[in-house]
Amino acid sequence: MCRAVKVLCVADDEESLSALRRATTAAEWELTAGATSETDALSVIDVERPHALVVFGGFEHLVWLVRDRFPAMRIVTDRDTPGASAVAPTRDDVREVLRSLARPGGPILAGS
Repeated sequence: MCRAVKVLCVADDEESLSALRRATTAAEWELTAGATSETDALSVIDVERPHALVVFGGFEHLVWLVRDRFPAMRIVTDRDTPGASAVAPTRDDVREVLRSLARPGGPILAGS
């Protein structure tokens, strides 16, 4: 049994978040609940344990916190941000950038 790659999207407001989630949706991964604040994003990370974080907007501190706490997490941002794994300049680039990043771990055996 393989586990699904989980992706958390974070944006400045609900409208931007909805657009980012639509642009990020793909059969290869599942989206967690999104977030529009650093506090909400950290809460989702603590509960959902996503493998990737897609951040559009001014969340440099969030990227730094996540990189510090979860060094292996893939982080995609819309701008050059210290700690980001990759930059997707537009929402249309997000899926391709996520696909280009290495997948986490291997298969999880039943009972693990």
